[in-house]
Amino acid sequence: MGAPKVFESEYRFCLIVWENEPETCANLAKISKERLGWSRTTTYTVVARLCERGILKKEGSVVSALYSKEDIQISEMDELIDKKFEGSVPAFVAAFAKSKKISDKDREEIMALLGE
Repeated sequence: MGAPKVFESEYRFCLIVWENEPETCANLAKISKERLGWSRTTTYTVVARLCERGILKKEGSVVSALYSKEDIQISEMDELIDKKFEGSVPAFVAAFAKSKKISDKDREEIMALLGE
């Protein structure tokens, strides 16, 4: 089973957490105000929601993630492939390759990853 669903605004907040963890809720609220335009109460509400869903943990006033950025990205990608490409990784890759210009460097990096 993958990581829990993280919605877009929550993901943007998680980026801040991953970048700064472990961090106090008060400082995360300050950073969220600067980067996301959120009020302190919005930040505290999102922290509480993400803690309830088991995505973050709060010990005292210190917040940290229970899932890594990569865990969440993989879970989202798996959901996308299942929903939009009927679970077919080749169909996903074909659609991606048609829609994005892939540089030679990116191609080499992808081929190396596939070789693993």
